[in-house]
Amino acid sequence: MTSKRLVLIGGGHAHLGVLDTLARTRPAGPEVVIVSPGRWQYYSGMLPGWMMGQYDLRACRIDLDAVTARAGVRLVDDTAVALDAARRRVMLGSGAEVDYDVLSLDVGSETDVSALAGAGAQLLPVKPLGEFTQRWRSLGAPARGAELARLVVVGGGAGGVEMAIAAACVFSATHASTRVTLVAGAEGVLPDHSAPVRRMALRALSRAAIEVLARRAVGTQGGLVLDSGKFIPAEIVIAASGARAAGWLRSSGLELDEGGFVAVNAFHQSLSHPEVFAAGDVCTRADRSVSRSGVHAVKTGPVLAHNVLAALRGGELQPYTPRPWSLYLLVSGPRSAIASWGPWAVEGAWVRRWKHRIDSRFVERFRAGAHRL
Repeated sequence: MTSKRLVLIGGGHAHLGVLDTLARTRPAGPEVVIVSPGRWQYYSGMLPGWMMGQYDLRACRIDLDAVTARAGVRLVDDTAVALDAARRRVMLGSGAEVDYDVLSLDVGSETDVSALAGAGAQLLPVKPLGEFTQRWRSLGAPARGAELARLVVVGGGAGGVEMAIAAACVFSATHASTRVTLVAGAEGVLPDHSAPVRRMALRALSRAAIEVLARRAVGTQGGLVLDSGKFIPAEIVIAASGARAAGWLRSSGLELDEGGFVAVNAFHQSLSHPEVFAAGDVCTRADRSVSRSGVHAVKTGPVLAHNVLAALRGGELQPYTPRPWSLYLLVSGPRSAIASWGPWAVEGAWVRRWKHRIDSRFVERFRAGAHRL
C-alpha cells in the first residue's frame, strides 16, 4: 500500500510547531515534505535587536535543515508558485511539481508595496525577512549614517514602529544626523492596540526624535509624496505597510476571502477543500476575527500538527480557540519594551529583558536536540 503524503508549504511559525511535533512523535506511515526557499527561517521578533547590533544574525534564525532532519521530513529548497487544488498539486519555481494527499500552507503574507513602488531602488520591504537583512547590510545604512539625510518607515503597525525606533537607535549610536520619519497612515500609530499602548509608543517615538505623520503616501523618485501633496525626500524607504496575500492563491481553486487570503474554519481547514489546511498570515478565519500575528501562528502550531495528521488517518480534528487577549511585546528603545495584555500595558527595561528571554528561548527550542520549551 502506498503511503500518503503530507506537504507543508512554507517554514513559518505554525509549521515549525508541526515539525516540532513530528520530531517528538515520529509518526509511522506518512511521507512528509516541506517546501521552503533556503535553509534559514528568520525570527521577526529579534529583527529590531539585530538592527541595533544587539544580536548576531545567527542568533535570530532557525536552521530548517537541522529541524527537518530531526523530524524525518524531506526539505525541498524551492518556492511555491502555483496550486491546483482540484488535482492536489503544487507547482514550484524550479518547474517541479509536488502532489499531496494533505496540504498545509504557512507561507505568511507579502508586504503590500503597490503604492510605494515608485520609490524604486530606495524601497526596502521588511518581508521576506531574509532579503531584508541582506539588503539592510548591503545598503550599509549604519556606516552611511553621515551621508543619509532621511530614512522613512511606512506603516503604523507594530512592525513599522519597531523598525523606526531601531533605525533611529542605529543612527544615534553612530552620532549620525540622519532624520527618521514614520508615515503611519491615516489611522495613526498602532490603531489595533489599546490607548495606553499607543500613548507609550508615541512617547517612545518622541524620545527617539522620530517624526510621526498620520498620512498616506505614494512612492516617487527620491522619496514619497503624502496625500497632502507634500514631498518627503528620503534615501531609504522601509516598507512595513499592510499585508497582502500571495498572488498565486487566486488561481488555486481554494475559497478565499475578499483580500485573497485562504478562508478557513476553526480547524484551520479550507472551507472549500477539506484536505487543505492553512495557518498564520496566509489565512483568514471565517468563524471569528483573529489578528495576523506571530502569537497566534505559534499557538496554532500544535493544533495544526494534530489536524494534518488526523486528516491523513481519518481522525477527529481539533479547533484552535484563541484566548480573548494575547501578550504583545514591542521594542520601544535600545533597552526598553512595551508589554500589553488586553487593556493592560507597561513599559520598562525589565520588559525588554523579558522579551529577550522569550525570543531567545523560542529560537533555542529548535536548535539541535531541543524540542520543548
